Amino acid sequence: MSVTRDSFHSRIGFVLAAAGSAIGLGNVWGFPTQAANNGGGAFVFVYLIVTVLLAFPALFAEIYLGNQAQKNPVGALEDACQDVSKRLGRYAGLFGLLGAILMLSFYSIVAGWMLSHALSPLMALLGFDSAATWLADSSVARNLAFTPIFIVLSALIINRGVHSGIERWSSRLMPVLFVLLIGLIIYILQQPGASEGVAMYLTPDFSQISDPKLIISAMGQAFFSLSIGVGGMMVYGSYMKKDADIGKLVISIGALDTLIAFLAGLLIIPTLFVAQHMGQQVFIDGQLIGGPQLIFSTLPALFDSMGDIGIYVSLVFFTLMSMAALTSTISSTEVPVAYLVEDKKYSRFKSTFIVSLVVLAASMTLVFNFDSLFGAVINWVNSFQLPIMGLFYFIVVGWIYKRGNQLADKALLAQKPWLKLWANYLRFVCPLLLTTVFINVISNM
Repeated sequence: MSVTRDSFHSRIGFVLAAAGSAIGLGNVWGFPTQAANNGGGAFVFVYLIVTVLLAFPALFAEIYLGNQAQKNPVGALEDACQDVSKRLGRYAGLFGLLGAILMLSFYSIVAGWMLSHALSPLMALLGFDSAATWLADSSVARNLAFTPIFIVLSALIINRGVHSGIERWSSRLMPVLFVLLIGLIIYILQQPGASEGVAMYLTPDFSQISDPKLIISAMGQAFFSLSIGVGGMMVYGSYMKKDADIGKLVISIGALDTLIAFLAGLLIIPTLFVAQHMGQQVFIDGQLIGGPQLIFSTLPALFDSMGDIGIYVSLVFFTLMSMAALTSTISSTEVPVAYLVEDKKYSRFKSTFIVSLVVLAASMTLVFNFDSLFGAVINWVNSFQLPIMGLFYFIVVGWIYKRGNQLADKALLAQKPWLKLWANYLRFVCPLLLTTVFINVISNM
């Protein structure tokens, strides 16, 4: 007896879930400092261009493959490569699945930090100062407590299925995330020093627009911010009705992701200048502070300096960050879960339990070997896993899937003549652009 696959029940549900997968912690601490340190408005301008030229097509390729196959990424790539080598497709799918596990291993740790920092001001409001301090200070004990909590949160949503779990919770979390982000922006822009940050962020320095470093940085940020390469978008695409208008869905997802990234810049960069106005050092060797130091040192110090209102601002900010992390982790968790459900015929509960245990084991390995493994795993996923898989998707769609002629099928061309141009763009231009990014990443390591 055939089993009916779960699915998204609405277009908006799919868009919010897929956008939630793309909108993560990188949008908040990656995009803003990249923009500030690479020409301000000029970076934003170039980012928008390369998003359209490269990131949108990569997102299209991944969602398209899942939608056509109506299977998890392993099965989808196996089907897509069957005219050349089903084994190649299967191994590529398993490689992407491994990437999802590795991403979850470090992302769950960082997400746990966000959750503990969100609870810290709450404990302070309730008068539990020692607990608030413990939650805000980095320690192995805190990692051991909060990494499993976040893995369990993701598992509870995934176990409910696509419609009742992923779609329903994405439809709840994404609007709240947006409202919190807008509220924080309105508050920060009223603080002394914020106008300097807005000017730096939005005023383009077009003298840098031809700088290869700026172009490569914008291209890499545009590609990686959409979570392309670990199969999350592919498995989400498989839960949409076959032959859905992928182009419109990609535009909606990409536009929402880009909007949140832009708004994150409008929050973070003015916030840094507010911190500078209050006496904090936010520039190091002419570059704005970014990464973990920004999120877990500079901003908490700023919130502390705001007095009582700072506790509420901190609570809202880290709640926002926790939600952004959760919407990203559920998509990566769904990749191996869908594989176990469909290929191994396990129940969703059993599959979710197994994946959660594997992710927990991987995360604990990083916790106990933090200095040697944490940065190395992040570097592998971001610098190798994502571009390699993205390039593979382009090759499959353009050259392998039904011998690369699917998008240029004569019946389709009769209805949509522009598809031939689109097919050739995916075949030739996109692999070249992505290879350029990958080579530059390698050469600058």
